[in-house]
Amino acid sequence: MKLALIAGRGDLPALVAQAAPEPPLVCGYEGTPVTELTPGLMFRLETLGTLLLELGNHGITHICFAGGLDRPALDPSKLDAETAPLVPLFMQALQAGDDGALRVVIELFEKTGFSVVGAHEIAPDLLAQGGVYGTAWPDAQMRNDADVAAAHIFAISAQDKGQACVVAGGQVVAMEDARGTDAMLAGLATHKDGILFKGPKAGQTRLVDLPTVGPETFEAAHSAGLRGVVVDAGDVLVLHPEACAAMADKHGLVFWARTGE
Repeated sequence: MKLALIAGRGDLPALVAQAAPEPPLVCGYEGTPVTELTPGLMFRLETLGTLLLELGNHGITHICFAGGLDRPALDPSKLDAETAPLVPLFMQALQAGDDGALRVVIELFEKTGFSVVGAHEIAPDLLAQGGVYGTAWPDAQMRNDADVAAAHIFAISAQDKGQACVVAGGQVVAMEDARGTDAMLAGLATHKDGILFKGPKAGQTRLVDLPTVGPETFEAAHSAGLRGVVVDAGDVLVLHPEACAAMADKHGLVFWARTGE
């Protein structure tokens, strides 16, 4: 396997690169900072066709997407000759919801001859392990709120809205949208009995954009006045788990990866 890493924001790309059996070819998107890695190739939507050719020239066989990328706008004036034939696919992707757009991108890479692998396949230790991280344990109310949250994300999966919500006292009080988890929490009125829940949508591809938590998630949850962060074990990436557990303990938060649901 010769791997190329399509690297976005955050710590995930570097963690995946560290776990890869050989150093990957890092591909950065213009205007998006890449942390702790040096991109070997840079691209933008309008030059994606050229990137595909370059990946082939480098002998790449597998592609992994890791880190956050904002949905780009297509600038026809910047299209190169190799990318112009792909415009109909781009328009299809840009008009789809997040999951639909990601499926179009995966299909494009696969049709070009690359195998797309999930970040969790390169770095399986990042997947949430079932149980409680830290010292605080969930009570009956938190377990019920987690059930409500998971059912809510499952029920609205077709709307392709997000992978996180806040539940307090059995009621959904906030739902993630395209702005992300931090924006949802920043705009939240204090719910001291509430939890942040993260889990995948029904039928979501596991190759790209698995839900993710990291130490900053716990800072944001604490600032929002919540009392816990709950994730689905095996379906959510946990970046720097020891630091997450320490942050949860520092702020008196429960950090629970629920299993069996």
